[in-house]
Amino acid sequence: MGTNSNKIKNEDQYEALRDEGASKEKAARIANSSNSGEKGGKSEKYEDRSKEDLYKKAKEVGIEGRSDMSKKELINALRNH
Repeated sequence: MGTNSNKIKNEDQYEALRDEGASKEKAARIANSSNSGEKGGKSEKYEDRSKEDLYKKAKEVGIEGRSDMSKKELINALRNH
């Protein structure tokens, strides 16, 4: 992170979140959280789910335009909803 005074506790997680499209602020907040790196709940990662399953989840939470979205777009929409 160069000369930035904000230190990221979990650089790998931060970079992965940024690669997935998370904002710098959101990625830093998650990577610096006290339970960073701990597995929460029993939910599968979105990447491990089928497109059909992602579509159903998007429908549940009311994401508009889901029928025209690719799997990657559905994942992004669910993460940022």
